[in-house]
Amino acid sequence: MLLADLAATSLAVAATSKRLEKTALLADRLRQAEPDEVAAVASYLSGELLQRRTGVGWRSLQDLPAPSAEPSLTVLEVDAAFAEMALLSGTGSGARRAALLQELWSRATADEQQLLRGLVSGELRQGASAGLLADAVAKAAELPLPLVRRALTLSGSLTEVARAALTGESLSDFSLVVGRGLSPMLAGSAPTLDEALAAMTLPVAVDWKLDGVRVQAHRHGSEVRVLSRSLDDLTARMPEIVAAVAALPVSSVVLDGEALVVTAEGRPVPFQETASRALSAGGLGLTPWWFDVLHLDGRDLLDEPLSQRAAVLSALVPEDQRAPRLITSSPAEAAEFQAAALAHGHEGVVVKAVDAPYESGRRGGAWVKVKPRHTLDLVVLAVEHGSGRRRGWLSNLHLGARQGDGFVMLGKTFKGLTDETLRWQTSRFRELEVADDGWVVTVRPEQVVEIAFDGVQTSTRYPGGVALRFARVVRYRDDKTAAEADTLDDVLRLRT
Repeated sequence: MLLADLAATSLAVAATSKRLEKTALLADRLRQAEPDEVAAVASYLSGELLQRRTGVGWRSLQDLPAPSAEPSLTVLEVDAAFAEMALLSGTGSGARRAALLQELWSRATADEQQLLRGLVSGELRQGASAGLLADAVAKAAELPLPLVRRALTLSGSLTEVARAALTGESLSDFSLVVGRGLSPMLAGSAPTLDEALAAMTLPVAVDWKLDGVRVQAHRHGSEVRVLSRSLDDLTARMPEIVAAVAALPVSSVVLDGEALVVTAEGRPVPFQETASRALSAGGLGLTPWWFDVLHLDGRDLLDEPLSQRAAVLSALVPEDQRAPRLITSSPAEAAEFQAAALAHGHEGVVVKAVDAPYESGRRGGAWVKVKPRHTLDLVVLAVEHGSGRRRGWLSNLHLGARQGDGFVMLGKTFKGLTDETLRWQTSRFRELEVADDGWVVTVRPEQVVEIAFDGVQTSTRYPGGVALRFARVVRYRDDKTAAEADTLDDVLRLRT
């Protein structure tokens, strides 16, 4: 398949806002891919290269050759070039990478260059998310969408699911594999406990909302792996978590929870200290607080209701390693439990439907977090040059919430930034820089920041129609990707 074919599809997908039309266009292109092309085609249509790191930065995309008049590049040639770039290292690697880029760009048409630039920069704005690609894969392969989505949940790889579906392999063969990470289930938000309870059928489970590092532990025999929220391997950094899992009377298990540092009085230390311990070589002082179990001794529990998983967890894990949980039909009892969580220094509570399965990678209505202090996880879209005492630093943040496949700006803030944070973010946003007009530095929308605020009010100043009152920075969230940031809908539910 020519890269020009993919470029044409990308432009057509970007030109329509209708989900069904996008799905049909993507499905038609996927059907035309040869078996050895499917993985790259699916990845490119979702806006990503197959290689996570190629060594090609934004500045490498400057001063490249003019476009070719005629298309000649194939998808497999492009994939092979980026695969070679990803493997380059050492003396001469920069020159070789530059030569490969020059060759690709010299053979690419204008539309193909636009596609390549978007893939390399991660900014292919065509409105084709991984969820939409899953719909297209199901349509192209004529398979039930739930089957495709479940395979995607269990494998974590859109390209692998697309390859299997479009080459006739059975998606039923995809299953939970102990040792291979699953995208964690996520919680929605509600401004009050009453609203969270009103949205669910009683009884519900109410968990303490812990301000720690999300971890997923896999044990097979004597081998233990600890993975982060983004499925990075933290095993070597968390020996105490590894030891706790290794001590359990099981042959195989997958647990979901948080790692925290707590004081002698049992109160959590500030998140920054927990995060620092988690990222250090020793990781000492971390305590596991498990709140879910996804597999036990050969039995997958993903499809079991939370009530059943909770019973298994209680029988397996010592109480001092479990997040406190209350199962109740009483709003008064839930309120008392929330008050206890706050009194112990935790963030609030998470209300969970007891009949819900574990929906890996999804932020649905089965889990709802309630925190008295309003906070949102937003994405930095741009940052302004500082003035006065902050001259020389990048200071005022432009904040965005997810909306569809893009982001919508909610406002700005420079509150809550210490000198140390200013130094860090100046370096960080220079790495993500897309453009600098001398006042505003536009950045790739990748960095998540937790923002506290006093309320959400209607505003015509920003495109989302709302603005945050007294927004200030709580912390940067390197444990979250931009795809996990809060949505405009989340913000609108908090509007006063």
